[in-house]
Amino acid sequence: MSFAVSDAVSRVLASALDGVTMRQQVIADNIANVDTPGFRASSVDFESQLKAAIDDGTMAAGGDVTATASPTDTPVGANGNNVDLRKETMAAVQSQFQYQILTRAVNERFNLVKTAATGM
Repeated sequence: MSFAVSDAVSRVLASALDGVTMRQQVIADNIANVDTPGFRASSVDFESQLKAAIDDGTMAAGGDVTATASPTDTPVGANGNNVDLRKETMAAVQSQFQYQILTRAVNERFNLVKTAATGM
């Protein structure tokens, strides 16, 4: 996601939204393949990379964080599939909440910038 306003806070919000969006896509893929023999579920962890980029100043210097999917270590069933539908459903709910919070933060950020620019 790219914003017209490019400061450190906006970059963090954009990276977080990208990460949550990717997580939602991976969860949807996992759920869609719950009955596919041999399918291996994946997960997305972008928070640790984002925190490291914030801590070391990468985000402040204009850097970016790219979320990546990696295989899960959930036990494999008889058909070689390791999708845990309950776990994926809970992850989908949590991811949706994260997305809602982030979009609210983005809206508030833009309103703040608009107020600063226009005085309204």
